[in-house]
Amino acid sequence: MAAVMGMSYPDLYAAIGVHSGLAYGAAYDLPSALAAMQHGGPTAAQPRDSRFPAVGIGARVVPTIVFHGDGDTTVHPCNGDQVRAQSVAGANLRVTVSRAQAPDGHAYTRSIYHEANGQVVMEQWLVHGAGHGWSGGSPNGSFTDPRGPDASQEMVRFFRTHRRDRTFTRLQ
Repeated sequence: MAAVMGMSYPDLYAAIGVHSGLAYGAAYDLPSALAAMQHGGPTAAQPRDSRFPAVGIGARVVPTIVFHGDGDTTVHPCNGDQVRAQSVAGANLRVTVSRAQAPDGHAYTRSIYHEANGQVVMEQWLVHGAGHGWSGGSPNGSFTDPRGPDASQEMVRFFRTHRRDRTFTRLQ
């Protein structure tokens, strides 16, 4: 849902986080959702479904952080790649890649995408050996993987670096 909201309303959100999810427009009903979960959604080379308006050219890039386990058999990891590609489509970015391991946990690859001025607009975390569970979640929870890295902590860090001061008007 974060990908949908960020792509639909780029001026409203300072940043978004996606964990084991689909790209905007990847599905429109249950059969297409199940297919996208297993094989990814339509790519740029495939025709776009008319039910999903295209994001405007020149729309603001919403800073995005994506987590996905490379052992996820529920939502294929290619979906994380599609979220990344869609989020930064057309942007001229440089990438730095690092590899590390959570203490007593999973190894991971972290790709950071920077604009020319050094501003980070995208982070993609691929957690090696992780399945379909929240990375770093509580061992008492369902659909969690306590062996990390801690997706919640990393998302909060990312969001704090992309804060925007906004004044909202309450609707009457």
